[in-house]
Amino acid sequence: MRITPARVANEHVWVRERAPVVVALINDTRDALGDLFETEVAHVDREQYREHVDEVFADGDLAVNVAALVALLRDLDVEDDYPGFVVDELLGRELAGMIAGTQPLRLLGEATFHYADVHIHPDESGGQSVDAAGLDDLDAALAAGFQTRIPGWRWRESESPFGVEG
Repeated sequence: MRITPARVANEHVWVRERAPVVVALINDTRDALGDLFETEVAHVDREQYREHVDEVFADGDLAVNVAALVALLRDLDVEDDYPGFVVDELLGRELAGMIAGTQPLRLLGEATFHYADVHIHPDESGGQSVDAAGLDDLDAALAAGFQTRIPGWRWRESESPFGVEG
């Protein structure tokens, strides 16, 4: 695989255009996690998603890595699937963390990836063919990373009481 500025731009467009599928997964994930943690979590709309996709891809150092992982997962398929389970999980978790941001959001994005991944089924691909085993992991990674990155959780709306001024 060769990653060029043109390839990064193409992956950016693909991720933006995946909004109908990813935003639905983000909101499903937020609803489920909100129920688990007994809190209300704001839904995300397609425009918010696209704005954050643009932010991620505006950072060239981040964009090249995100684009590479997106490209790998879009094309990843392993004969009999199960032996490839580890690699698509690894790539998906890493992508979710990259998108989510710095710690602690990175760790939350990675953890949320596993939650979202077990709740996504290949037939929920938004009408797109799921020829590659990595596509459901890609959708889960995008949903987990962006749901973590995009505001909407109450605990993120105020400053942490643990900051020390010096």
